[in-house]
Amino acid sequence: MFSSEDLFLNRAKFVMKHLGVWIPAENGSILDRAYRAFMMTLQYLFLIFQMIYIVQVWGDLDAVSQASYLLFTQACLCLKVIYFIFQINIDMLKELLQFMDAEVFKPDNEVHKNILKLQAARIKRLLLAFMVSSQITCGLWAMKPLFDDADRKFPFDMWMPVSPEKAVQYYIGYAFQLGTICISAYMYFGVDSVVFSSVIFGCAQIDIIKEKLMSITTVDRKQGTKEALAQNYNKLVDCIKHHQAIVTFTELVENAYHPYLLFQLVGSVGIICMSALRILVVDWRSMQFFSILTYVSVMISQLFVCCWCGHELTATSEDLHTVLYKCIWYEQDVKFKRELCFAMMRISRPLVLRAGHYIILSRQTFVAILRMSYSYFAVLNQTT
Repeated sequence: MFSSEDLFLNRAKFVMKHLGVWIPAENGSILDRAYRAFMMTLQYLFLIFQMIYIVQVWGDLDAVSQASYLLFTQACLCLKVIYFIFQINIDMLKELLQFMDAEVFKPDNEVHKNILKLQAARIKRLLLAFMVSSQITCGLWAMKPLFDDADRKFPFDMWMPVSPEKAVQYYIGYAFQLGTICISAYMYFGVDSVVFSSVIFGCAQIDIIKEKLMSITTVDRKQGTKEALAQNYNKLVDCIKHHQAIVTFTELVENAYHPYLLFQLVGSVGIICMSALRILVVDWRSMQFFSILTYVSVMISQLFVCCWCGHELTATSEDLHTVLYKCIWYEQDVKFKRELCFAMMRISRPLVLRAGHYIILSRQTFVAILRMSYSYFAVLNQTT
C-alpha cells in the first residue's frame, strides 16, 4: 500500500529510531527509555561542558569565539530534539504523520505517485548531501588533534572532567567529544528531515492539484454535455477541498515547528559570525582551518535548505492561481465559473511558512541572514 509518510520520512525515521529520539512507543520498555535518556544526556553534557568553559575564559574573545560557534549549534539541536522526545508538541507531530496518509492526499493514479516520488527524491538528495558533508566535517575535527596539536589535546576546547595528560582519560574524553558530535549531526539530519520533507510534501500536493486542473476536459456540445460538465465541476470541487486540506496541513507544520525554526534562524547568525571570526585567526594550512570552513559551509547549506523549502511552498502555491486560469473554464457552465471565481480569490493568497509566526522563510530571508551575520562579524572583527 502506498504511504506518503514512508516515502518522505523513511530515512528520518530510521535514523531517529536508532538514536532513540523518534516518537516514543506507548508501551516502550525500560531499556528504550534508558537508551533515550543516555543519548540525550550525552548531548546535554556536551552543551553544559561548553558553557562551563565559556564562563571560565570569559573576557578572552579568541577563546570565547572558539567555543561559541559549537555552542549555538548544540543549543539549537537540544531545543529541536526536545520537541520529539517530550510532550511539547507530540500530539501535533502524530497528527502531522497521520495527515500525510489521509484520504484527501492519496494519489489517484501513477502520475500523482510520480509527482510525490519526484518531490521526495529532491528533498532527500539535499538532506543526504547535508548529512554526508556534516560527517566529513566530523572527520576533519577528529584529525585536528593528530595534525595540529604537538601536545595531546581534545578535538574541541571545552571543560572536561578528564585530563588529556593521562592516556586512558584522554581516550575517554576524545571518544566522548567525537562520538557526541557525530550523533548530533545525525540528529540534526533526522529532525530537519521531518520538517523540511513535510513542507515539500505540501508542494507535491499542490503539483497534484495542478495536474487535476489541467485534466479538465473540453465539453462536446453535441453529445454528453451534461455528464462532461458535471464531471468537470466535480473535479474543481475536489481540487478546492484538496487545497483546503493543504492549507490546514501547512498551518499544522508551522504551529508545530515555528519556535525551533525561529531559533534556527537566530542561531545561524551566531554560528556564521563566530565561525568567520575563527577562520581569520587560525592558520590556513591547519586542519582546524579546513574543519571550520567545511563546518560553515554545512551550516549555511542547512540554512539555505530551510529557507528554500519555505520559498518552494510559496512559489508553488503562487503558480496555482495561474493554472486555474489556464484550465478550460470558458467551456464550462455558470456553476463551474462561479466556483472558480471564489477559488481564485482564496488561492490568490499564497501559502507561506513562518518562523516564530513572524519571519517568512524565503530566499530573501536567507540573504538577509547572511547580511546580518556579516554585519555582526564586521563589528566584532573591529574590536579584536
